Amino acid sequence: MRPPVTRLRSLTPAQERRLAALRHVSRLLDSAFEIPGTSIRFGLDPIVGLIPGIGDLVSPLFTVAILVQACQLGVPKVVQARMLINAALDALVGVVPFLGDLFDVAWKANDLNHALLERHAYEERRASPGDWAFVSMMIVLVLGLAVVPPLLLGWLVATIRQRF
Repeated sequence: MRPPVTRLRSLTPAQERRLAALRHVSRLLDSAFEIPGTSIRFGLDPIVGLIPGIGDLVSPLFTVAILVQACQLGVPKVVQARMLINAALDALVGVVPFLGDLFDVAWKANDLNHALLERHAYEERRASPGDWAFVSMMIVLVLGLAVVPPLLLGWLVATIRQRF
């Protein structure tokens, strides 16, 4: 098996500026501050997340900006899917009051997605096996979450019918 060829590409000044702006916003949302005496970093995302309604919109809007840039740069579709899954996981847990905000401190979806964007922005590279594994694992998890409840309900109904 031949190793994948990685070709460096140069970005336009406008693309460079957009990446720098996205990097700045990502850092501001996820890792701008450090809890003194620890290595725990957090940003404005968990703080703004405390505001009902508005707080849960900040990260998804930023994800859209990263995905638009990823599309324009030709980032592989599976990597874009990975970015969407990172954001979806952040949004899914984020709807739980307070727990979602604590999760935002640990799961830095914006920083993760920006790192994926930069990894693929400067190099024309294929998606890694890790990208495929992550997306595949999430698909299996979602399918499992979709299939298990109806199976459990069917089992429960069958058990109740047998008893009565």
